[in-house]
Amino acid sequence: MIAEPTEKLNGRHIGRNVQRVRMYFGMKQEALASDLGISQAEVSKIEQQEEIEDDMLTRIAGVLGVSPEIIRDFDVERAIYNISNIRENTFEQGSSTSIAQRDNASVSFAQQINPLDKIVELYERLLQSEREKNELLRNGNQ
Repeated sequence: MIAEPTEKLNGRHIGRNVQRVRMYFGMKQEALASDLGISQAEVSKIEQQEEIEDDMLTRIAGVLGVSPEIIRDFDVERAIYNISNIRENTFEQGSSTSIAQRDNASVSFAQQINPLDKIVELYERLLQSEREKNELLRNGNQ
């Protein structure tokens, strides 16, 4: 168990990483809980755990649309660096450098997490949820 103390020294907290990735995508605990088939309180408990079982981490990663490794190895500083680089490339007119020429970690992060796709997906899930609620209300009032 040599890896455990190393992880704790590095401040690796898988639950906190789940929370950060979830928040990055603008997903609420309730939405994640619904997709996982668990309660919001259970998601809150998961986000407080330093370690998460591999099966649960894989399920969470699937819902968030990332690999378990992205969550496990999530680094806030690296994420900010990657976002800054993507932002610079997006807003910089006539830039001769491309994202493909950037750091490999930056490229893999940018390729695995497409915020626009996640926003559309989240919107579609929220819209479907609202339709289901409306249908339940209609059926309940009849």
